[in-house]
Amino acid sequence: MKLNFNFLRSIHFKIALIFALLLLITFQIVGATFVQQLRNENLKDFKQRVELSTYIDNSLMAALADSNVQKSDRKINSILSDINNANIQEVQIIDAKGTIRGESDISNRSIIGQKTTSDNIKQVLYTGRTYTETTYNGSDNKRYYISITPLLSTSGNTNNVVGAVYLRANLESVYESTSNVVVIFTVASIIATGIGMILAFLVAKEITKPIEEMQKQTAQIARGDYSGQVTKYGNDELGDLAEGINNLSVRVEETQEASEAERRRLDSVLSHMSDGVIATDRRGGITIINDKALDFLEVTEEEILGKSILDVLAIRDQYTLRDLLENNDDIIVDMSENGRDLILNAYFSLIQRESGFISGLVCVLHDVTEQQKIDRERKQFVSNVSHELRTPLTSMRSYIEALNDGAWKDPKVAPEFLKVTQDETDRMIRMINDLLNLSRMDSGTMKLDLELVNLTRLVDYILNRFDMMLEKDNNDTREIKKNYTIKRDLAEMDLWVELDTDKFIQVVDNIMNNAIKYSPDGGVITCRLFETHNHVILSITDQGLGIPKKDLKHVFDRFFRVDKARSRAQGGTGLGLAISKEVIEMHHGRIWVDSVEGKGSTFYISLPYEEYNEEDLWDEN
Repeated sequence: MKLNFNFLRSIHFKIALIFALLLLITFQIVGATFVQQLRNENLKDFKQRVELSTYIDNSLMAALADSNVQKSDRKINSILSDINNANIQEVQIIDAKGTIRGESDISNRSIIGQKTTSDNIKQVLYTGRTYTETTYNGSDNKRYYISITPLLSTSGNTNNVVGAVYLRANLESVYESTSNVVVIFTVASIIATGIGMILAFLVAKEITKPIEEMQKQTAQIARGDYSGQVTKYGNDELGDLAEGINNLSVRVEETQEASEAERRRLDSVLSHMSDGVIATDRRGGITIINDKALDFLEVTEEEILGKSILDVLAIRDQYTLRDLLENNDDIIVDMSENGRDLILNAYFSLIQRESGFISGLVCVLHDVTEQQKIDRERKQFVSNVSHELRTPLTSMRSYIEALNDGAWKDPKVAPEFLKVTQDETDRMIRMINDLLNLSRMDSGTMKLDLELVNLTRLVDYILNRFDMMLEKDNNDTREIKKNYTIKRDLAEMDLWVELDTDKFIQVVDNIMNNAIKYSPDGGVITCRLFETHNHVILSITDQGLGIPKKDLKHVFDRFFRVDKARSRAQGGTGLGLAISKEVIEMHHGRIWVDSVEGKGSTFYISLPYEEYNEEDLWDEN
């Protein structure tokens, strides 16, 4: 079965088959033309044979003109009985009023005197034009020729329709003779085609022998083996082709080596680029893409090849392919989605031949997410600093202007105005100091004074300070409330952690102060300290207003306040939590918050923890 299949695929068979098909098609065209012409001639001859003579038509018109209907009908039927044509099956005579006056079929003469129901006969009586058609009767499987001829009487220059002759004749004799000719011609065509195919196969075998050898050599070249040579059998076209294949083998080997080396260099460059690279064809379909671009787009090479670059970069609504071809400026593509921030700078350049024909585009994708984020944060930071400094400066200016206008003479008002001015000055100083601390942290110039500290005792010490403030009569209600309770849930074991004590106390003080500020009178602040999974975690929970869900991710942003009016009224700078985050991250820890609006907030501080035994502590000390 395999050998037979290979034979059908061989060029010997194809040449012979093509030759045979050409013969067969030629015979079919000639035969179809001949048969069609023969059929037309037979039909023409048949129609002439079945047509009624002019004498009969005149006799029928004379009979129809007789006013005596019965006598007229007898004359008509007598004329029809004299018609002797074996091909004619039926003849009907219809007068100008559409009444059937004669019928050649004796078994069907009961319809004489009835109105005809044929629309074609009515049309002929109305128009005076002959109607012919060829029909097929499914009941007896025969073809019939139908002719409806008007009977015209001439009166002066006008022709009057006095009736019509309906004639139906059997066409089977015509089609049978044509079918016999078709069968004879078909058999002759098949025999001639078979003989031609055998001769073509013998000739093709001699022609294709050198072609087979060339095919083997080209297959060998395709496998990467360029060592073989094609035998040259003569100086004809096939001999020139064999020599050309031998030369091609040498050139392909040289070109393949150069192309492979160039491809390896290009793949190496694309693979190690820090930017994404996409190449397209002239219609914008992606043809080449490197690994970095695949990482940016989070797709595989199979998914993206062939797709339009407009759809891949989701810029079809803003740009067309013509825009990219004509305008080579950079564009910003925002690919951020599903919690991933990614902003790309896309630069397009043309792939253009020396003739000027543009065969595609090259798009270089550069990740500018961090740059865009820094730009936004810088602008927001400048705006926040300007706003935060303007508020106390405006307040100070108002009070100083009031004092300058004479309020300093009032012994009751002047001290209060001066106190407000001093408080606003202190607030600006605190803000500037916080900004300087953040600047040092950002630049990496701030150093930690690390020491091994018993975190359990340190947290307990910090909370004791706040208990002492509770007992002290502090009239400055903007900072400390009198009515609150600190609940402790600290680990019983000593947790030794390496940290900068002063900066850690600053972080805890900031969170505790916020908890006190935003907790209601009589509220409970719960502090927990425990160790888990090589980390020590401190949590501080208040019963305050809580933080809206939309603000949770911005709590540690610089100058961010949930309740802006209340924070400024209590002297906050809006930088405390931002500094706390920087300090904890400098300790390789993490700080975060969980909150439900209206039910309070919980701040968590997680620091790396490694258990120390007593001998290690003595060795370090």
